[in-house]
Amino acid sequence: MAISYSLNLATPSPAVQVASELHDIARAFGLFDASVTPERVLDEGVATGLGTWIRVVESRPQPWNVVITDLGFIPTVLVVFRLSKENGATPQQDDMIRLVSGLLDRVSGDAVLHLDYEHIWLLRHGGDLSLNERDDLGTPHRLAALSQRYRRTTHTFSEE
Repeated sequence: MAISYSLNLATPSPAVQVASELHDIARAFGLFDASVTPERVLDEGVATGLGTWIRVVESRPQPWNVVITDLGFIPTVLVVFRLSKENGATPQQDDMIRLVSGLLDRVSGDAVLHLDYEHIWLLRHGGDLSLNERDDLGTPHRLAALSQRYRRTTHTFSEE
């Protein structure tokens, strides 16, 4: 089973704009080749050089979605990061954090990055960014890749 992370965004920016911003950030980092277009990121999803499959979609969560009930915001855009089995998880997770940080610089609103609604890696709510306190998630390398000010606080989803 593939490991997938989700970035739920509550933003006034439409999914097409988020896909365009993500495309530009990934190109700047050398993660997408010239054949990748923002439309492909939005429509079918694309893979980075390490094989991480990334797709941006409009989000229409149900009222009982835990992002709404536990974190208090309604996601409008979803970015999915599905890690490749062929390459190690750590470098793919490092790239994911760089991409998410870049998106947080360019896209306003609340955001949560999580692994299958189990582990919240980061949460931006009301302009305040907090990162999980686990050192294996917030390695020095990943923390250095963030351009935003943050604090370390662990958030969890309810288990209902």
